[in-house]
Amino acid sequence: MSIVALVLDLLTYGIFIYSVTLLGFYIFIGLYSIGESRKYLQRNSYTDYRLLASSAHVPSVSVLAPAYNEGATIIENVRSLLSLYYSNLEVIIINDGSKDDSLQKLIDGYQLEKIDFYVNYRIKTKEVRGVYKSTNPVFRKLVVVDKMNGGKADALNVGINVSSNNLIVCIDVDCILEQDSILKMVKPFLEETGEKVIASGGVVRIANSCDIRDGRLIKVYLPDNYWARMQSLEYIRAFLLGRMAWARMNGLLLISGAFGAFDKEIAMNCGGYDHNTVGEDMELVVRMRRYMEERNIPYRVTYIPDPLCWTEAPTSRTILGRQRNRWTRGTIETLKFHRKMFFNPRYRLLGMVSYPFWFFFEMLAPGIEFFGMVVFLLMSIFGRINWHMFLALLLFIISFGFMYSAFAAFMEVTTFNQYRRRREMAKLLLTAFSEPFYFHPFVVWAAIRGYWDYIRKKKAWGEMTRQGFGTPPKK
Repeated sequence: MSIVALVLDLLTYGIFIYSVTLLGFYIFIGLYSIGESRKYLQRNSYTDYRLLASSAHVPSVSVLAPAYNEGATIIENVRSLLSLYYSNLEVIIINDGSKDDSLQKLIDGYQLEKIDFYVNYRIKTKEVRGVYKSTNPVFRKLVVVDKMNGGKADALNVGINVSSNNLIVCIDVDCILEQDSILKMVKPFLEETGEKVIASGGVVRIANSCDIRDGRLIKVYLPDNYWARMQSLEYIRAFLLGRMAWARMNGLLLISGAFGAFDKEIAMNCGGYDHNTVGEDMELVVRMRRYMEERNIPYRVTYIPDPLCWTEAPTSRTILGRQRNRWTRGTIETLKFHRKMFFNPRYRLLGMVSYPFWFFFEMLAPGIEFFGMVVFLLMSIFGRINWHMFLALLLFIISFGFMYSAFAAFMEVTTFNQYRRRREMAKLLLTAFSEPFYFHPFVVWAAIRGYWDYIRKKKAWGEMTRQGFGTPPKK
C-alpha cells in the first residue's frame, strides 16, 4: 500500500468517526428535547398570563431596538412594540446615525421633543446626540435615542446605558413580536429558585408570506420562497430541538440577537456587547456565563419555546450567503475570545461539553465537510472507493437527515402547530428532500467563504436588504 493510499484511508476513517459522533449527538439532542417540551407545555398550562399582564409586581423591562435606515417601516414597527401586553415597560429605540428620515418620522409620528437627559456612559459607546420623549401621554413608554453611527452592538450598549429597568430585552426593530411575548420571556426570572436567571432566549420564526397588518401577525403561512421555506425548517430544528435540549442541560451558548432577555446588572458588569465581533449576541451570552462560572455563582440561561418573535428571512442566495458568512465569522471570533474554557473543568458543563460541541460540530463542521469532499475526489482518482459501501452510506445519511427534519416537523405539530394546514406540512417535508442536494451545499460554501473572510480580517456585516412585510396573496 502506498503512503498516499494509507493517508487517504486514515483520513476516511477519521471523517467516518467524526460523522458517527455527530449523528449520535443529533439523536441525543432530538430525544432529550422531548422531555423539556412536555415539561414546558404542562407547566405553562397552569399560568394565567392575564394576572401577570396587570400586575404591578412583575420585573421592570426595557425593550432595546436599534434602528438604522428603517424609515420605510419605523412607525409601524414602533407601534407594534408599544402595543405589547406588559405593565412595567419602556421601549427604547436607538437611532444609530441613520442617513434616511427615520428620526424625523419618529419625531413627527409620536410628537417627540428633545429632553435634558444625563447619559451615564458606564459602557463606553459612541456619542449620544439627543434623547427624545413624547409630549403625548399615550406614548409615555417610548424613549428615542439619537446617536453617532457605531453599529448594532454599540447601539445596544447605548440602550443599556439609557435604560432604567432591571431587565433588558434586545430585539431587531423590524421583528414582529407576539403581544404576550414579554410576559412569557420574564416568567423564568420570576421562577428563580436558588439559581439566578441571567438570560432567556425566545423562539424566532420566519414571517415571510405571513399576513401582517399594522405591525401585528394576523395569520401564519409557510413561506412561498424556497430559501425562506428552507430556513423555516432549519429554525424549527434549531429552536424546537437543539436549543430546547441545551437549555434543559443548562448548556445554552447562544440567544438569538433578534429576541433575548438579559439581567441588566450582569450584562453591564460584563461590559455589554462587544463591538469587535460580528457575533455579538453569542459572545455576550458566553461572556455572561463565564462571568458567573468564574465567581461560582449558581445560574441558568433559559429558553422559551413558544413562537414569540417573527422575522423576515433572506429570500435570495446573495443575502443568505452574507448572513451565513457572518454567522461563521461570529462563531470563530467568540470561540477564539473564550478559548480559555476549551476542555477546562473549572467551567464545568460550559467548558467540558458546550464549548467543545460548538468548536467541533458548529465551527469546524463546514470545513470538515468540505475537506471530506476533497478526500472523496482524491480517493476516486486513486481507486480507493468501495462504491457499494459508499452508496449505502450516502443513502443512510440522506435518510437520516430527512427523518430528523420529519421528527422536528412532528414535534412542531404536536406542540405549537403554527402550520395547521396539511398542505403546508407536506410542502415543508418535500422541501426537506432537496436540502442535502441544494440548500445544504450552499450553506457549507457560504461558511467556507466565512472562514476565508475571517482570515482576511473582514469585519463588515454585509448589506442585508429586506423586502418588508406585506399582506400575502390569498391562499
